[in-house]
Amino acid sequence: MLSLINSILDSPNGTTRRPVLRAHFESNIPGLHIIGDLAGAPVVKLAMEQGSDLADYLAIQPDAKSKDLDCWDIIIAGAGAAGLNAALVAQDHGLRVLVLEKSKIANTIEDFPEGKWVYAEPISRASKGKLWLEGASKEDLLAKWNESVSSNNLNIHAGEGVVAIKRTKDERFEVETDSARYLARRFVLATGQRGTPRKLEIPGEEQDRVHHRLYNPKKFKNQQLIVVGGGNSAVEAALALAEQNDVSIIHRGTGFSRIFADNRRKLDEAILHGRINVLFESQVKRINPQIFEVEKDGKLQTLAYDHAFLLIGAELPTKFLRSMGIQLENDWTGNPLTAACLALLTLFSLWIFGGKSNLPALDGFSAGFGLLALLCFAALIWLAKSGNRYASLALSFLICYTIYGVKSGDNAEFWPFHGWGHKSLSFLNRPWSFWYTVIYSSLMTIFGVQAIKRWGIAKKDKFQIWRYVSLISFQWIFFFLIPEFLFQYAVKYQWVGEALARDPQFSQNAWRSYGIIYAWPLFFYTFLGAPHKIWIVWGALLSFVIIPLLVLFHGKRYCSWICGCGGLAETFGDRWRHLAPKGNASIKWEKMNAVILLFAVVVTVLLLLQDFNTLLREPARLGLEGYHLIADVWLVGILPVTLYPFFGGKVWCRYWCPLAKMMQIFSSVFTRFKVSRFAIQSNDKCISCGECTRNCQVGIDVMNFAAKQQQITNFNTTCIGCGICVTVCPMDVLSFAERAEMPANLVQIKVQ
Repeated sequence: MLSLINSILDSPNGTTRRPVLRAHFESNIPGLHIIGDLAGAPVVKLAMEQGSDLADYLAIQPDAKSKDLDCWDIIIAGAGAAGLNAALVAQDHGLRVLVLEKSKIANTIEDFPEGKWVYAEPISRASKGKLWLEGASKEDLLAKWNESVSSNNLNIHAGEGVVAIKRTKDERFEVETDSARYLARRFVLATGQRGTPRKLEIPGEEQDRVHHRLYNPKKFKNQQLIVVGGGNSAVEAALALAEQNDVSIIHRGTGFSRIFADNRRKLDEAILHGRINVLFESQVKRINPQIFEVEKDGKLQTLAYDHAFLLIGAELPTKFLRSMGIQLENDWTGNPLTAACLALLTLFSLWIFGGKSNLPALDGFSAGFGLLALLCFAALIWLAKSGNRYASLALSFLICYTIYGVKSGDNAEFWPFHGWGHKSLSFLNRPWSFWYTVIYSSLMTIFGVQAIKRWGIAKKDKFQIWRYVSLISFQWIFFFLIPEFLFQYAVKYQWVGEALARDPQFSQNAWRSYGIIYAWPLFFYTFLGAPHKIWIVWGALLSFVIIPLLVLFHGKRYCSWICGCGGLAETFGDRWRHLAPKGNASIKWEKMNAVILLFAVVVTVLLLLQDFNTLLREPARLGLEGYHLIADVWLVGILPVTLYPFFGGKVWCRYWCPLAKMMQIFSSVFTRFKVSRFAIQSNDKCISCGECTRNCQVGIDVMNFAAKQQQITNFNTTCIGCGICVTVCPMDVLSFAERAEMPANLVQIKVQ
């Protein structure tokens, strides 16, 4: 059970897990800033921009310059695009800067294969700072950068990496390298994510003829070479080496599932013509001076080699970051038992405080228990602010449970608020349900405006601006103004006609106006509870005509342009979108909404048929109560919003919403029959930076589709068409297609 819980908690951790950063790239440690690849800048131009922006910010701080000559104003770890640009700009502002680099200047680019082209993407954004950047070969770019470093007399200690860092009592940083100690007013980490090549951890791996990088393929000729790995780096190296050598690839997987389409085409051609031999489902066990020992199908094989290249990726600097006290995304810190006990004690104390416990012996202590509840709640806040993630979860649950548990209505509230919670939160002659809607709509507006700034204005993307404007507008008009005010006005002033205005079956059911936009089964009561025939006709038209037509042309964009449930996730939940669970296990969890859809269908049928068969009345009643409690309260109101800060905003939409599942079925069928007009396509410029996958609220491995130039549809994913993956791509790889295409039925040939 514990391993299952841990696997669920770890599910948001993708391949691009990063430090938690505040404004101006500041980590949880004041004065320690992180820029570059670690801070979400996957290409050179964006890394340079971060370095320039941070240097400009630090230069205007009141304490930017240290009065102590033995203390640097800024120490920067890492002499890549971000670090160099930050150092050059900061030095131009008159700050004393020291750059520490454990290897060579621009080491990542230095490690590129000979002649590799470096792109100046995105083209739409101008370069910032003092480093030169245009599309150029690796050699030309490095020459320009080294010239800039030299002409500006930048103080760089190459070959001197940071070993440890400590914040002193006087709010300075003591930086230790393998050869010296330094003091700094501020510290900037610009080391990147993948500086250390991943190793197999097997005997013989450290031999001189075993390499973890390929610098110059032309150096090898007429030799037997082995490449270990299954990613683009391994395949590209094998293709380059195969021009003049006998090359074998050893890959533990069953196929090359994540490589670029062009690499796959070239590899298939090389295999077909015998230039490359591939061993799938194979594990390297030992590397001897001239022999590789490989296990395949339970048997040990040997391969002769002259040189080997272990290209299996690089290690994230997780241990190094944690050693400095830097908090990473989704770090589950704190004690879960302590957080749970504080939450339960808060609720128990509120039960006594409310005076509805029916325990006379405790009646005189209500004020004391009220104070205890306040203290427990304050303790959770303090723990959460200190970085205790379990306390944050408990705090989130208490808030959402209270808000929605009290919304249920007078004397229908959840424990411990039963009999008193609704009255205590109702004021100005308005029930708590009204103020709940006000809070809901206000949250969408406040955070929607922030999302517009983040994705629309900052990225210059009109699509995102209109999307968020649409969500906010639908919320205020159709999910607040109409049900709370305009419906009553329409009845009072007979805007709907005299007949409807005088018909109590219509006029006394303002709550049914939510069904104008919310389709069955999201608005579960469309056909239930003796609705007026106008609601039945409109509900059927909306659910089974309008929604399918929308799906035909726009896929599941209803979720990201119209729906109030999806609207809160896209606005308030947007700040946590990168925490959406990833991987195959989380995709399997999406089957839960099929169960909820089936539940809705069964209960609806029972309720419609109960008048014809009295034996169905009790099952229908129990089904209705169960659906209301499980779906309408817990799965819509309490659990999803509780989990926003931990699993992203699309918990309800992705895992439990029956309408989302119904639209998924419609869209999948349309795609299968080649009539769907919704898809996301990609060109051949993907650099596997992972930004698209990281920012997908429904956990799609977008990068995998982009690398293979495979369309994303509702046949192969649960895509909601929000377009954030298109917006964040620095290489303009992704775009919306004019129509969806079914994938070709390819057969993977297994090569021995």
